[in-house]
Amino acid sequence: MLQLRPSCECCDRDLPPDSLDAVICSFECTFCVDCRDRLPGQRCPNCGGELVRRPIRPAGKLAANPPSSLRAVKSDGCASLF
Repeated sequence: MLQLRPSCECCDRDLPPDSLDAVICSFECTFCVDCRDRLPGQRCPNCGGELVRRPIRPAGKLAANPPSSLRAVKSDGCASLF
């Protein structure tokens, strides 16, 4: 089950479970589309994997399968990558 992380790893922007602006790689690293568009090759800076739109979990399933509350943010905010 996807963790649905709550924020972008670069800019710490909130990305709620229904966000159309959240992208993930196969390891579930999570970024907003604005930061993704600025990354070299639009690839995950952690693994080099493809970043694709994160699926939206149906609202009725969130109670039994809540999103993660753990925020993972890079210390430099990805500044060295842009």
